[in-house]
Amino acid sequence: MTLTLWKDISPMGQPLRQPSSKSPHVLIIGGGVTGLISAWVLLDKGYRVTVVSSAWVNDEQRLTSQIAGALWEFPPAVCGQHTDKISLAHSKHWSMTAYHIWDGIASIPALSEASGVRMMPSDFFFPEPVESDKAQVSKMTEIMASGVRGFYRGADIIDERGIDPSYGAVDAYELLAPVIDTDKAMVWLTELVESKGANLVTETIRGDLVEIEDGLRARFEADAIVNCTGLQAQELAGDESVYPIRGGLIRVINDGTDFPKIEAALTITADAAHSANEIIFLVPRNDNILLIGGITEPHEWNLDLNLNTPIIRRMRERCERFLPGLENARVDPEYPFAQGLRPFRGQNVRVERELRRTGSRIVHSYGHGGAGWSLSFGCARDVATLVDEALEGVPARPMSETAFERKAAGFQRPGPRR
Repeated sequence: MTLTLWKDISPMGQPLRQPSSKSPHVLIIGGGVTGLISAWVLLDKGYRVTVVSSAWVNDEQRLTSQIAGALWEFPPAVCGQHTDKISLAHSKHWSMTAYHIWDGIASIPALSEASGVRMMPSDFFFPEPVESDKAQVSKMTEIMASGVRGFYRGADIIDERGIDPSYGAVDAYELLAPVIDTDKAMVWLTELVESKGANLVTETIRGDLVEIEDGLRARFEADAIVNCTGLQAQELAGDESVYPIRGGLIRVINDGTDFPKIEAALTITADAAHSANEIIFLVPRNDNILLIGGITEPHEWNLDLNLNTPIIRRMRERCERFLPGLENARVDPEYPFAQGLRPFRGQNVRVERELRRTGSRIVHSYGHGGAGWSLSFGCARDVATLVDEALEGVPARPMSETAFERKAAGFQRPGPRR
């Protein structure tokens, strides 16, 4: 199944395919970006949808999806400790599906303004020539061939962006990437799926879904269940490999008053840095806010960071050394600091049918870590395919058998029965 804006999904306030009273009903658990975009795709395929979440987008206790940096990025260059090759291959396809759809949304001024989605130069810096790392060369080559817009490689980017040469960046490339104002986008997505007919229910679902599937489906009159939770998947999917990586972002005023206005995302990512502690993450969030990051603290559950916590002070000092002028930045007085728990899992992202119970109609989509926005539409596309399969009685298969292998075998399912 492909997923194309206007052909398969529409950002307008009505479903592309109107459901009937006999259309299958899907219960989605999770009101973050993964759950809402899965709902969007299923609604436009003609399903009836209910989304259950313990909380919705708000400005007081922000959801993980709101706190995310939300800079689109192609998946890592190498398979790290928690990234297996199968998941990495999936992630490349998922990320490019999302890239093209976010790009389409950003291309229409009214939609871009309503959704908070913009295409912006995104610069990646390296402490050594890209050619010195085979994995980085492979990643760059894939990016160039992927269909992203505005790719350019050259060390002159370092001088153009005002990077301090003593920091050690010697190579760089640039591309146009989706940058998302998550507060605005989450409101837009919530209103969009509701206008398309989704029923939104505030409730916390507890327990292993395998054990409560029948009762849950009966109570909501659901034909299938989609688990789009984050860290709660540890309980709902019985997955003990799910764990948090704590992160924090400083928000500063980016209006050109205190330092030259930054109008491109500037990053040294973990797979390009000499150390995970050397990450640089500078992303313009909207017209006057810049995000400064980033940190990764695995298995830290407490949200007790602040601007004076040593690791946050070091994070800011690191970014100030990288980009002179940032030392003059003023924090946003209304929302100076964001922190949250990225939901990771041992074998990375899982988009898969429930395998522990024969005949189960549970589909899982969780473990997106810090890449929920980057993988969103691609994962939702596969969720819809897996829901189709579950309702058609196709036996569940492990994630290692990709959608492309199924297609090659001749399996293609139509939309839901209406």
